[in-house]
Amino acid sequence: MSSDPWGRVDETGTVYVRTADGEKVVGSWQAGSPEEALAYFERKYEGLVVEIGLLERRVTTTDLSAKDAMTAIEHLRTQVDEHHAVGDLEALRKRLDALVATVDKRREERRAAKAKQTDEARTAKEALVAEAEELAASEQWRAAGERLRALVDTWKGLPRLDRKADDELWHRFSHARSAFSKRRKAHFAALDAQREEARKAKEKLVAEAEELSGSTDWGPTAARYRELMAEWKAAGRAQREAEDELWARFRGAQDIFFQARGEVFAERDAEQQGNLALKEELAVEAEKLLPVTDLKAARAAFRSINERWEAIGHVPRDARARIEGRMHAVERAIQEAEESEWRRTNPEARARAAGLTGQLQEAVEKLERQIESARTAGNQAKADKLAKELEGRKALLDQALKGLEEFGG
Repeated sequence: MSSDPWGRVDETGTVYVRTADGEKVVGSWQAGSPEEALAYFERKYEGLVVEIGLLERRVTTTDLSAKDAMTAIEHLRTQVDEHHAVGDLEALRKRLDALVATVDKRREERRAAKAKQTDEARTAKEALVAEAEELAASEQWRAAGERLRALVDTWKGLPRLDRKADDELWHRFSHARSAFSKRRKAHFAALDAQREEARKAKEKLVAEAEELSGSTDWGPTAARYRELMAEWKAAGRAQREAEDELWARFRGAQDIFFQARGEVFAERDAEQQGNLALKEELAVEAEKLLPVTDLKAARAAFRSINERWEAIGHVPRDARARIEGRMHAVERAIQEAEESEWRRTNPEARARAAGLTGQLQEAVEKLERQIESARTAGNQAKADKLAKELEGRKALLDQALKGLEEFGG
């Protein structure tokens, strides 16, 4: 005889499983040893464990219906109750009971979710109806039309309500769309009339533009074209085909005029570029006068350069400030040199410098005599003190002499 905690095999080959209600016959085994018999029915138990585990995962992780889940549970329960396996059968029953509770709970959750989904669908459809009724009064024809089409797609994606409620909301929704469609048709009918008026007005503008295309009165004609363009914009749009054809003629007339003007201006621009090159050469020549070392020669040379500068015509507007700035910089440098020269030759300033130099020279000579007297008298301390004062006066005298040299003497 062989046994384990959950079953045994007696001398006749009968296999038993132990349960809370006592031992139950599992089956008869005559093909091998008792150990092989227990192992066989233990594997059958393990198979039930695996099946129950798989069903538990399906119930908790998939959308398995409650009906299918209960059918599977009952099938497994029958296998457990028939005692064709050796193991803790009571534990399997408890797992199946727990699984029944889980299925019931999920059934209630799904019922609540469906009720919630219905409420949300009702709220969503009411919101769609409210928005559609608001859009029915809009004059943003394209945007509102596209939005209404999007609302229809959204409606189709929502769950149906009960027939009465769904029909009532759809009737309001459809009525709002129809009202918008009627208003849009009326608007575009009026717009077609306006576009016909715009076509007539633009034909007149095109006729004048074509007449002006050969003008060589550049300024006034260009101004008139700007006015025609403003009138064109104010006239509104004609029907698309007419608009495109009229615009092509209008732009073509303008292009003829502005191309002719551009060719004339291009010749002028080429001349001005040549003038710019000449003035850049003169600017380089003028800049070579710096720094000013011979004021008289620099003044005469700059006067000659400036006369040649004035004889040259205009340069391009965007280069004017740059090139004239270079000449002005040289002119300012010469003016500053002139002012410096005037200050250097100013008689009053020279006299003041000479007077200061003379005073300092006398002070130096006086200190030298005093130092010599102090040393002769043996008063070295006084001599040293006077020597320090002498050094300061000599330094001032050197500065004064340099200043006087700037005045030429």
